[in-house]
Amino acid sequence: MQVSIKSYAKVNIFLKISQKRENYHEIVSRFVRVKNLYDTISFIPNNETNEFNLIGDFGCKLEDNTIYKAFLQLRKYCPKIDAFFRVYSIKVEKNIPEFAGLGGGSSNVAAFLILANKHFNLYYKKEKLAKIGAKIGADVPFFVYEYDSANVTGVGEIVQEFKEEPLNIEVITPKDIKCHTGKVFTCFRNEFYKQISKDKSNELLSMKSSEILNKLSLENANDLYLPAVKLYPKLKEYAKQDCFFSGSGSSFFKVI
Repeated sequence: MQVSIKSYAKVNIFLKISQKRENYHEIVSRFVRVKNLYDTISFIPNNETNEFNLIGDFGCKLEDNTIYKAFLQLRKYCPKIDAFFRVYSIKVEKNIPEFAGLGGGSSNVAAFLILANKHFNLYYKKEKLAKIGAKIGADVPFFVYEYDSANVTGVGEIVQEFKEEPLNIEVITPKDIKCHTGKVFTCFRNEFYKQISKDKSNELLSMKSSEILNKLSLENANDLYLPAVKLYPKLKEYAKQDCFFSGSGSSFFKVI
């Protein structure tokens, strides 16, 4: 029997850096789930390889795939899934662009953990799934909690639901630009580094997403936009009026 789950994209309404933590940057951000852009993850009974089998169009080898990493982590807690995925394959229908600041890989991890948790009757609470997922990607906890909108702080592990009316979001992703998150953060640290104040953080975290977008410009809403443009100058061609930049790019978005 096949089981499936939707794996949604996200955008950052704003993204500010609050401080450094060793080799990481602590963020202050509003994550919003994009309901009209999602991958579909399915467990399907057609694995003839007798080993872990992932079906989908990915830009990396299996060992680097986030779903495979999630499988390895979950197997530590639930050994029986190893036998299951020798019979079942995991199929991913990809719609979320990769290297685009939309959290597709992290969303896939969360969706896999949620579906496995339900399918294997593990009864793990969201907090445990979030901790497992955080070992794989900083954005995974947000997707595990399945909030439509949330304030995300720390290195991504602190997620607090933000109650607001959902926004109808259109995502624009350049097909010819793939932003490397690590390089964008390094450029930010070396050439654009600044920290948001506690008062400013609290102000933004308390505002509705629509109010934030009305108040802030493209450059002011996301600390990673200017370093991304420094590395990928062609991004400027996509910086249209009323558009904002998600994550470390390359996607822009607007409310419609």
